[in-house]
Amino acid sequence: MNETAQPLRLFDDLKPELTSYCYRMLGSIDDADDAVQETFIRVWQGWDAFRQESSFKTWVYRIASNLCLDKLRQAKRRVRPIDLSGPAQTIVEPREVLPDESWIWPAPDFSNQPEQVFFRRDTLHICFVTLLQLLPPRQRAAILLKDVFEWSAKEIAETLGMSPAAVNSALQRARATLEREQQSSDAFSVNEEAPDQELLARYVEAFEQFDINALVALFHEEGQMSMPPFPMWVRGKEDLFQFFTLTRGHCEGSRFLPISANGGYPALAQYMPDKEADGLVPWGIHMLEVRDNKILHVQNFIHQKLFSRFGLPERIHR
Repeated sequence: MNETAQPLRLFDDLKPELTSYCYRMLGSIDDADDAVQETFIRVWQGWDAFRQESSFKTWVYRIASNLCLDKLRQAKRRVRPIDLSGPAQTIVEPREVLPDESWIWPAPDFSNQPEQVFFRRDTLHICFVTLLQLLPPRQRAAILLKDVFEWSAKEIAETLGMSPAAVNSALQRARATLEREQQSSDAFSVNEEAPDQELLARYVEAFEQFDINALVALFHEEGQMSMPPFPMWVRGKEDLFQFFTLTRGHCEGSRFLPISANGGYPALAQYMPDKEADGLVPWGIHMLEVRDNKILHVQNFIHQKLFSRFGLPERIHR
């Protein structure tokens, strides 16, 4: 193999895993892809200077970690609507939106190879990625490398420019924070149940027929729906009924395509009728959190750019 091709091959082998690391760090697949692309540029530029004093993998992760840490120094913490405020007190059609960089967004699967389902799929769930954002960036990197990717304290120290003792201290503080937050709030439960195919099929049927009674019946009494980039969210069957009634004109006639996100979690891509032409156009990615076979929370990520990231069509027919 010629010297020009070697860094490309090595980096391509590492890229899906590295992207999943950057996504957990940053909470956005767009930001993760930017970090990975910049990492590749620096690897390519620095290849001649790389003397294999450390492993290639450690060297690449050091570059990617520094890029993530630099970005996070200037960024506000990404959240979900339920982390910002209480549920809507008055049910109205949402108008206010916050910038894309305010929110945690879902991510497509990082590899099409089944053997590359990376290290603890539960740590790719939206709620866990959100929970990670509560940690200072260096603690976040340390706990990901240790508890998800199973690196040694020595490897982490070399990657993050810390002593092994400082790594162990950071890990201890990070674990204490995560445990405290999980115990204090149901919103950070990472044991959510994935919806089974029967429940998903019932949700799709009720939504596509826009049978509001059937749709609301699928929810827990205190079921929720959130819709980033709208900070407004809705809780409780009565308010959900009002909300679906209010938005009937917007959502009626929608169709869904099944997809998976965040490490194989089942999700649904909603297409809504195009008001200016025939066919349906992208609207939102629905991810259902379930408890006791009832919907606890529908997160409808209204972000049309996500559709191309998931390899979805720009338009479908009725």
